[in-house]
Amino acid sequence: MSDLRDLYQEVIFDHYRHPRNCHPLPDATHQAEGYNPLCGDRITLYLKVEDGVVKEAAFDGAGCAISTASASMMTEALKGRPQAEVEALFGRFREMVTAPAGEPVPDEAALGKLAALGGVREFPARVKCATLAWHTLHAALHGERDAVSTE
Repeated sequence: MSDLRDLYQEVIFDHYRHPRNCHPLPDATHQAEGYNPLCGDRITLYLKVEDGVVKEAAFDGAGCAISTASASMMTEALKGRPQAEVEALFGRFREMVTAPAGEPVPDEAALGKLAALGGVREFPARVKCATLAWHTLHAALHGERDAVSTE
C-alpha cells in the first residue's frame, strides 16, 4: 500500500509542478469561475463543447497543490467525453473524495489517475481543494453565471 500511496503522491505533485491545460481557451463555449476562500484557490475553467462532446478543457488561476493537480487531472480526463459521461465522472469523483475514510468506493478504479486524489477524504479541509475544479465544471456545463464557492 505504501508503494501505491507514493505513486499517487508523485502523480499529484507532477500535475502540480507541471499542470496540463493551464491556459485560457479563447474559443471556449462554456466558462465558469470558482473560489475556495478557506485555501485561497481561484480557478477559471474553460470548455469547448461541440455536438455534446468536450473537445477541449483548460483552466487558469492559482491554488494549492491539491487544487491545481485536481484541475490539471480533470481537464485531461474530460477531453473527448460526451457531456453525460462528464456529469457521471463528476458524480463518481465527488463520491470518492467525500466517502468516509477507510470505506471502499464503488468504481474507484474506473477513475484511473483521478483515484490518486482519493486520499484527500482523510483530510476534510482538503476535500474542498480537490473538488473546486469539479464544482466549477458543473457550473460551466449548466451555464451558471455566479462564481462557485466552496463555502
